[in-house]
Amino acid sequence: MKFTLLLAFVFSAFLSIEAQLQLDQIMKGPGFVGALPEAPEWSVDGSTIYYWKKFPDSLQRTYYSYHFGQKKTTILTKQEWQNRWVWASSAGPFNYLRIQDDMLQRRDPKTQQVKTYPLLSNAFWNLQCLNDPQKVIFQEGQSLWQYDMQYGLAKQLISYQKSKAQAPASDHLSAAEREFFESIRKQELQSVKFDIPKVKFIGFEPSGALQVDPTARYVLLKDEKQPEETSTEVPHFISADAHVYNEKARSKVLNEEPSQRLFLHDLRSDSLVELDFSGLSQMNAADRALIIHPAIFSQTKPLALFDIRSADNKDRWIVTLDLQTSQINELQHQHDSAWIGGPGISSWNFETGTLGWLVDGQTIYYQSEETGYSHLYTFDLQTKMKMALTSGNFEVHQVFLAQDSNAFYVTTNMYHPGTRSFHKLDPKKLEIIPILLELGAYEVQLSPDDKQLAYRFSTSTQPWEIYTSTVKNPKSQFKITTSTTEAYQSYQWQKPEVISFEATDGIPVYARLYKPKEENKNDAAVLFVHGAGYLQNAHYYWSHYHREYMFHQMLVAQGYTVLDVDYRASEGYGRNYRTAIYRHMGGRDLQDFVDAKQFLVANYKIDSNRVGIYGGSYGGFITLMALFTEPGTFACGAALRSVTDWAHYNHEYTTNILNLPATDPEAYRQSSPIYFAEGLQDPLLILHGMIDDNVQFQDVVRLNQRLIELGKKDWWMALYPVERHAFEYTSSWTDEYRRIYELFETYLK
Repeated sequence: MKFTLLLAFVFSAFLSIEAQLQLDQIMKGPGFVGALPEAPEWSVDGSTIYYWKKFPDSLQRTYYSYHFGQKKTTILTKQEWQNRWVWASSAGPFNYLRIQDDMLQRRDPKTQQVKTYPLLSNAFWNLQCLNDPQKVIFQEGQSLWQYDMQYGLAKQLISYQKSKAQAPASDHLSAAEREFFESIRKQELQSVKFDIPKVKFIGFEPSGALQVDPTARYVLLKDEKQPEETSTEVPHFISADAHVYNEKARSKVLNEEPSQRLFLHDLRSDSLVELDFSGLSQMNAADRALIIHPAIFSQTKPLALFDIRSADNKDRWIVTLDLQTSQINELQHQHDSAWIGGPGISSWNFETGTLGWLVDGQTIYYQSEETGYSHLYTFDLQTKMKMALTSGNFEVHQVFLAQDSNAFYVTTNMYHPGTRSFHKLDPKKLEIIPILLELGAYEVQLSPDDKQLAYRFSTSTQPWEIYTSTVKNPKSQFKITTSTTEAYQSYQWQKPEVISFEATDGIPVYARLYKPKEENKNDAAVLFVHGAGYLQNAHYYWSHYHREYMFHQMLVAQGYTVLDVDYRASEGYGRNYRTAIYRHMGGRDLQDFVDAKQFLVANYKIDSNRVGIYGGSYGGFITLMALFTEPGTFACGAALRSVTDWAHYNHEYTTNILNLPATDPEAYRQSSPIYFAEGLQDPLLILHGMIDDNVQFQDVVRLNQRLIELGKKDWWMALYPVERHAFEYTSSWTDEYRRIYELFETYLK
């Protein structure tokens, strides 16, 4: 077979052509580039920056701190890392309170001295603050406790149980022992006195965190109905004892949505009411399945703020709850015939977005895609006036509220879709003041006093590093980390061009273009399909796909032209771009690659018969759809960790785009490659990890059998027994990309 005979020759020739950049070298990933710093955080006193790195072949993270006064970087032990106090701009009093080592710890904001209070139980969680700074709330199981730090007094506010018959006996017994015997109480907490526990039988088992308002009078609790799921199993064929064992994993797409109900319990009157959401706009049915995000309590009024989603994610309501009257007041309703999503909003029903109170207690802020792009808004509860703080054909990605609530700090792509710049936003003047603007991307953390910045910054050729500067003088930046290796720095990396071309529907599509030198050009091209669907890769900063970035440089060194396309559904381009794949994945998104090929042929003298395509995850899916539904368009394709049948993927991601299989089977049929396998006529390489618990191995096994029964030829499958969705071992990465390279060398040259 032509493909098999050329393998050894092609690979050896490939390594000799570009000795500076070898496949087994770049597939080390961080082992070649360097271990990059992650997640910079400020200490609560603003004196220190914390961050970590994950070095190759290490099972553990390495933790660091940089102290400004000492001008020194220190490696921390795991215990020192766990004991650090970090600042979060949205955490408020929680910056100075925490549960750790079975202790309540409180740090004085002025003196930075830490006091510890021994806890009643090591099962306490869900720490909540009250208006009284001396008192806090804990949750233990389905019980709520109030702790007075001034007097060392703990009392149980309430214990929720489904029924008397189902109440755990151990809870009653242990509570009685604490009530009867002083010696038991002293053993657990010498300074704590206990009230007789109160039990509330409510007919259901509350799910998740119980929320208490700042006055400790009202409790919010949820009843969640989960559809019946059947877990999948991921077999491990390589094991220490040579036996196959199965790992439990996610279910496939379900035909029913989860749903939540919300109850309000007034502890003073002991009244429990289910909150009524039937009056919300376009509710359609009183029993419509809802997902209710955690409440955000007003600090000045008896109000709670919510983001509520329909379980099908087509409607979003922002509401307030009057705790005294149990009345729901709708502030904003957003409907999307596809699905709700976008930066600061989230496409995941259970994930929270940008939402909060301003200090006046009557104004809220939130993000919305109502104009087609995600922007920041305020809404005045008294005047009912909504105000857009940002507008235009760009998106707001990060939002920080200043500590005095008089300004916002935002990260946007307002200058170009492929950048992330940082600004200060004056909500009164509606003025956006630029702070960090260099071509690349900024991931910013504000210091506790809002005067300093810690940020990661990268460009397309320079990986992420951590810097600091002042807000007033951002040019005073100081570089904390230098992480790249000498081997990486020694290579002359080509900066890919970020271009756009017009698709057949008239929409501009952005892409990263890697061009060979004219004297080296071979007139062949490779199209790369990034994964995740909703992700951006045609940008001016360091790519999540750094191995592929280096692989593309290798291809360019040998004459290939490479185009990395932000196809429809990619992040950064607004709502219509995001939802263009609704009910048909492998439709408009795939057409963008067909259009990309024609763009290369027309503008860069590429041979129409010598264009290949490859990608992983969603990129692997698109590759399969390309070869199955557009036969003859691409000379060959490599599909890595590919979805082959969307009914076999996870529920929340898939049903956003394709609805439920029972109600919209056509969407699944027209979006799943396995239904189109008969169209395969061009060479196809399939690569998959056998313990992938995201896109599971069964997906490609089913496609394998389908191709066998169809009698298809010129397709190959490479399996990686110890790899999950994201490969871990350099040997696997190297083998995978060696095969991809050999495929291109065989069928594109």
